[in-house]
Amino acid sequence: MSFFHAGPAPKAQGPRPGALRDGLDLQPGMAVGLFGGSFNPAHDGHAHVAETAMRRLGLDRVVWLVSPQNPLKDARDSAPLAERMASARAAAKLAADGRAMIVSDFETRAGTQWTVDTLRTLTARHPGVRFVWLMGSDNLASFHRWRGWTDIMRMMPMAVIARPGSQLDSRTAPAAARFAPARIPAARARLLPDLEAPAWTYLTAPLNPRSSTALRAARDAAAHL
Repeated sequence: MSFFHAGPAPKAQGPRPGALRDGLDLQPGMAVGLFGGSFNPAHDGHAHVAETAMRRLGLDRVVWLVSPQNPLKDARDSAPLAERMASARAAAKLAADGRAMIVSDFETRAGTQWTVDTLRTLTARHPGVRFVWLMGSDNLASFHRWRGWTDIMRMMPMAVIARPGSQLDSRTAPAAARFAPARIPAARARLLPDLEAPAWTYLTAPLNPRSSTALRAARDAAAHL
């Protein structure tokens, strides 16, 4: 199987220091999960991933990074950013500690297109914050197709939260195989924010079957009735 990008990703020019107001209010020493996605639309399955990560990793905050446009997806299928931000805010409120959830358009503010550049910009802007990248297991299955995916694994620890229909594929995914020595048991997940990357864990929890694809299909079907 071929990898989309196995070597170092070229570094995009980010905003000048002090030129960007991100509104995240993160303090050194905080353990912060970064949860990126199109959220097209966001739903309680996303809230389940964020809440599971916060509880199992002992996070202070989870930042929902709403992408202006996933470069691996067709823009014609994406709702406007404002609509997706609104759905993410509504979904974040469903989490047990909604006040610790931050919904952000950081990528739009920073002008970054690829996750690897977004994370580089965030870590440069917030030194001392203990970031952890969060993703559902459905994304791990295709993570090796992301630009700079090996850079992401080496940049910050990562937690993968089980999602319906992808547990087996994601556990045998190329990224999981390549970084198998860096995987820590779920029982030690609370140590993850303090570990040096590469380090990752796989968290299981009661599964939430909701998906954005199914919601869009139901919405489109209703529109044609």
